[in-house]
Amino acid sequence: MTKKSYKSQSSLISNDSGSREATRLEILRNYQILDTPKEQAFDDLAKLTAYICDTPIALISFIGADRQSVKAEVGGEGLHNLPRDIAFCNYVMLSEDLLEVEDAANDVDFQYNPLVVGKQKVRFYVGAPLLSPEGYPLGSLCAIDMVPRRLNEQQREALRILAREVVAHLELRRARLQLEKEKTQLFELLRPSTNKPDTVAAEEQYTEIFVRQEQKLVRVVTADITYVEALGDYVNIYTDRERLTVYSTMKELESRLPNRDFARIHRKYIVCLGRIIAIETDTALFETSKTTTLSLPIGNSYKAALLNRLNLI
Repeated sequence: MTKKSYKSQSSLISNDSGSREATRLEILRNYQILDTPKEQAFDDLAKLTAYICDTPIALISFIGADRQSVKAEVGGEGLHNLPRDIAFCNYVMLSEDLLEVEDAANDVDFQYNPLVVGKQKVRFYVGAPLLSPEGYPLGSLCAIDMVPRRLNEQQREALRILAREVVAHLELRRARLQLEKEKTQLFELLRPSTNKPDTVAAEEQYTEIFVRQEQKLVRVVTADITYVEALGDYVNIYTDRERLTVYSTMKELESRLPNRDFARIHRKYIVCLGRIIAIETDTALFETSKTTTLSLPIGNSYKAALLNRLNLI
């Protein structure tokens, strides 16, 4: 029997593309997700996919112009940077719903695919398309096994939900990147024009910061800040009068606050040095207002630096 060669359906995809494919690739580029380091949120969703589908491999991957880029994985060695025309993920792009291949070795569209006849020996594949809010397919959330299998309806629905979660995290990531860009632009706009040395100008420009609250930018005078608290992807900024919750990181806030006035005392806390009234073992007691005090833990890795900055006798 003559061995047949694999014939991809890339021509179908490219024919369907035209200006639509160009738009899809532009949307994908705007997410700035290709070839980026691991991120916990995406890793967790890949793990959940493998668990729910009971497979040794799960991937979150995106399809670029000519290859597949894997963002998160469980298993999946040898499935990175696959040519687009052999990646199963590429076929999910043509699907309005899940693409489920129970036994690729007996499937007319995949039985000669290099991933099936090669060392990977892929047999089962199920993928949910990752659709942008505009409706463009960006890639897939998929589960893979080396033995034939079939999902039940509960597993399929769970996979659809997880795919929507992946896109939600993509949108959150894009919003964060856009906010950081706007903050940088605003920072440059507000940078004082001065001939003073850079170190002096830097101290002056940090006397106030701007934070985004819904659709507006709010100015916060740093002298009013008592402490900053990390809260997942957000931080709480506490002042004498209010609490402001903003999408940022502790590293970002620490770089914006005047170094002479604030100190990181814990991975979760930055405090105003002028508010500290006592240090007891691994705890700092400080004033949050004229009438109230608060105790916060001091992390072991921050304690020595904190003590060096206090005027000890």
